[in-house]
Amino acid sequence: MKIILVGCGKVGTTILDSLLEEGHDMMVVDSDPAVIEETSNIYDTMCVCGNGCDCEVLTEAGAEDTDLIIAATGSDEMNMLSCFLAKRMGAKHSIARIRNPEYNDQSLGFLRHQLDLSLAINPDRLAAYELFRILRLPAAINIETFSRRNFEMIEILLKPDSILDGLSLMEMRKKYQAQFLVSAVQRGEEVFIPGGNFVLRGGDRIGITAKTAEIVKLLKMLGLLQKQAKNVMILGGSRTTFYLAKMLLGSGCHVKIIDVDPEKCREFSDELNGAVVICGDGAQQELLMEEGIGTMDAFVSLTGMDEENLLISFFASSKGVPKVITKINRAEYFPMAEKLGLDSIVSPRKTVSDMVLRYTRALQNSLGSKMETLYRLMDDKVEALEFNVLPDFEWTDIELKDLKLKPNILIAGIIRDRTPLIPKGSDKILAGDKVVVFAGSKQVMDLADIMQ
Repeated sequence: MKIILVGCGKVGTTILDSLLEEGHDMMVVDSDPAVIEETSNIYDTMCVCGNGCDCEVLTEAGAEDTDLIIAATGSDEMNMLSCFLAKRMGAKHSIARIRNPEYNDQSLGFLRHQLDLSLAINPDRLAAYELFRILRLPAAINIETFSRRNFEMIEILLKPDSILDGLSLMEMRKKYQAQFLVSAVQRGEEVFIPGGNFVLRGGDRIGITAKTAEIVKLLKMLGLLQKQAKNVMILGGSRTTFYLAKMLLGSGCHVKIIDVDPEKCREFSDELNGAVVICGDGAQQELLMEEGIGTMDAFVSLTGMDEENLLISFFASSKGVPKVITKINRAEYFPMAEKLGLDSIVSPRKTVSDMVLRYTRALQNSLGSKMETLYRLMDDKVEALEFNVLPDFEWTDIELKDLKLKPNILIAGIIRDRTPLIPKGSDKILAGDKVVVFAGSKQVMDLADIMQ
């Protein structure tokens, strides 16, 4: 597809990486000459230096016949205007990054309709939802949801002395009577889409798919179930902090926020009724100790600096905080976090990139199914995808055991009439179903792509 990306900052660069990897014809627009020079030197893509709200610049970028425009500058208003102008000039679809909390659901819905936006993305809100899900089930290091949260995938890390060490998946299913499926396993640098004979080892990172109630049941049997975090300390007064604090306060949690900016602290005190807001430097260990970091159920580091988030999260972990979550945007820091024992990582940039990637693939597919969800898991080596099965899908009403799937592909779930099913060999895919697929290889654009 022909895609114009307006704004090539931190989020824009992550989106650009993903879409170039998918083979799209990219055009980058940015008003900063230094950004344009760096982008043209690093990436195999065309660039235009100029204002993304200037019709002449959009014309030079080819807005008249582009398939998709993505506006990811630091200004919500510029993003919306850029998309609006490009659509009027002939662009088929548009995605705008909109971050300001003042654009609530009602006003954002109105703006989307009036500006004819295909998709509006709020990275801070998406990250907050991700954090909230993990705090609800602290045993998980990552949680992704399918079918409007009826079906979940959780990642857990097996300790070296885990009771699952040495068990095959077939033995695990027999021993623990819960409806679940181990859909992916990461062992060191290798990732597996496992079969029933696959043997688990301590240190494995495993992805389990099931209904929420079945996941809780399994974790309880494994002795891994932790109570939901009720006392949460958040470092950094970001937009993500604002959204997360509102969610936590709404669910009855006690929230303590620390930020060094007095003005931001005043805003949070006024807008977050019930939260304790501390104005101070959270990088000072003495302050964290005074504010009771050792008594917290969870600590979330959301400052604007990855390095600071890493170091302070490590300190929180060393003080025995049961659940520590770290925001990291730079992918090169992920291995460092793992070496420090920090396994719950949230990356707003990656969340936005996954959402854009899902949308572009959904635009491309037309073979009897429609992509609804896409997540990249386990160092981006596995993709979890959810498809709606359309009436013209070629492989309906065939038992799964008779389907010839490509290697490293697993059908991990079928949602039928809002009821999730862990698939067996005798089950069939029917029109109207939602099908969750785990793929060890990328480029699964459509449900038909999993078939040989």
